[in-house]
Amino acid sequence: MDAVDELRHKWQLFMPHLNERQRRLLAAAEARVLGYGGVSLVARASGLSRPTVYRGMRELDEPGLPVGRSRVEGGGRQRTARKTPSIVEALERLIDPVTRGDPTSPLRWTCKSTRHLAQALGDLGYTISAPTVGEILHQLGYSLQGNAKTIEGKQHPDRDAQFQYINRRTQWFLQRKLPVVSVDSKKKELIGRYGNKGREWQPAGQPEPVQTHDFPDPNQGKAITYGVYDMGRNQAWVNVGCDHDTARFAVESIRRWWHSMGRKHYRNATRLLICADAGGSNGYRLRLWKVELQKLANETGLQITICHFPPGTSKWNKIEHRLFCHITLNWRGRPLISHEVVVNLIGATTTRTGLEG
Repeated sequence: MDAVDELRHKWQLFMPHLNERQRRLLAAAEARVLGYGGVSLVARASGLSRPTVYRGMRELDEPGLPVGRSRVEGGGRQRTARKTPSIVEALERLIDPVTRGDPTSPLRWTCKSTRHLAQALGDLGYTISAPTVGEILHQLGYSLQGNAKTIEGKQHPDRDAQFQYINRRTQWFLQRKLPVVSVDSKKKELIGRYGNKGREWQPAGQPEPVQTHDFPDPNQGKAITYGVYDMGRNQAWVNVGCDHDTARFAVESIRRWWHSMGRKHYRNATRLLICADAGGSNGYRLRLWKVELQKLANETGLQITICHFPPGTSKWNKIEHRLFCHITLNWRGRPLISHEVVVNLIGATTTRTGLEG
């Protein structure tokens, strides 16, 4: 075995354990010890280039770097944003052309993906990849975001007073152990093997098969759910219909809640407070809603008080975030193939805070 083979064998043993600076310095020290012809010999044995070995020899005569660093500060390939500062401003104009004073931006009416942004920057004379665009955006404080539903419609000047009144009435009833219920109808659900949003644990490669299109099946119909949430006891009753969401259906749901659950827990109650939205089957303008409630009052002997939330404020109705959101979560990723499945999934919905159905 000649000298080159011996050196090559030695380098193969310790090269994987060295960083780039350590390789240069060791190769340079080896070449300096060998003397004349050492640079060429070490270069052939280690696989490093001759300029790299000469660079290592210069570094041997320079002060050492701090522990943990293999390059001087600022070494290596420069960041695109540092190398071309104007690219940041150009990128921000592409993202938000209106506020950045660039109404003629090529991406004003286009999806601003990193790929499209990189292509648009390329058209402006910059060389940048889509991943680098993403890195710069994160450094600038940008992130992928959806829309925020914070702008509400026309508001009545007394809207705050309406909420305060509802709150006072609710507290008055609860303090006297009288029933207070929040009512509403959930969105209609198609019955059949239709896709349902969300994901559920399944054996790998065996997703639940559903139809490719959500065309209603007249033979299956829909599931119309009307909920009654008992705010005092954190219990709920849900009535599932199959034809129409009418005021009669809404009051019948309240009637069934009272006879099956309410009357048992509020034996001595003479009054009932119902909190409802301003529209739908329990809208305040719906005459049939009032007629059916009067029938329920005559039948049960209860003095019924109705508090309607102002228009456009249904999200503040307790039943929305105390019941319906948990029902939707419970049947995520499952096709509602029959009314029986809908009823069973609703009946099995509970929460850690004690919601019962």
